[in-house]
Amino acid sequence: MAYGETPFLIAAAPNGARKTKTDLPNIPITPAEVAREAVACQKAGAAMMHLHVRDDDQKHSLDAGRYREMLTEVRNAVGPDMLLQVTTEAVGIYDADAQMAMVRALVPDAVSIAIREIAPPNADLDQVRAFCEFMREAGILPQFILYAPEDVARFNQLVEAGILPGEKFPVLFVLGRYTVGQMSNPVELLPFIGSSPYVSEWMLCAFGAFENACILTGAGLGGHGRIGFENNHLKVDGSLAQGNADLIAQARDGARLMGRKIATGEQANQIMQPLW
Repeated sequence: MAYGETPFLIAAAPNGARKTKTDLPNIPITPAEVAREAVACQKAGAAMMHLHVRDDDQKHSLDAGRYREMLTEVRNAVGPDMLLQVTTEAVGIYDADAQMAMVRALVPDAVSIAIREIAPPNADLDQVRAFCEFMREAGILPQFILYAPEDVARFNQLVEAGILPGEKFPVLFVLGRYTVGQMSNPVELLPFIGSSPYVSEWMLCAFGAFENACILTGAGLGGHGRIGFENNHLKVDGSLAQGNADLIAQARDGARLMGRKIATGEQANQIMQPLW
């Protein structure tokens, strides 16, 4: 496909698993807060929401009931033209069994899954294969998270072995998560590009103040971006963003200058489809 033909998909990551109101007073945590943020992000150009839920103490949770409440609140707020994705992130709390159990109980439209968490070296690969086949049969859109070259190698191995039962999958490249001070640099994206023949579409997220520079580098190279307080809360001028929509608007405007159209919710669903 020629450059510029695939619209730029912006996914909003409004809260993540770790930051609380103590860290960032304007971070949305409750379903009502996230729903309001989703509307603002949608207006700013986001066609996808990456959702985390918290318990009553603002701690990370994979509770399916809390996810149902969040999904209902956000869907009622944004309408049908936005893809809602949940996370299976472990955060040192949940093992692969708990992550897979949540997805089976919830059956979300879309889910992000870290390869290093769902299929570590000691994983029961038959169990992983059965889980992926469940997602395929249920019509769940997976996005596999790759933090480093070793994750790409593992992802390639799993596809080649048929553990991930398909031809190509959407992935998320993560920049800066395991660097000193969690500060990403656009050059970190380059080793990921072309590192797997099994990627259908790729997205990136980037930790730290250079989030927008990394996202626009990805936009220029044909990828997509996940943006928000999960990774960064500063605008390009160094000031505090009033909300996630401020960060999304920056990337939207920059991507347009690069000749990328901004994806709609319907296009988000198409972009995130794996080739099962």
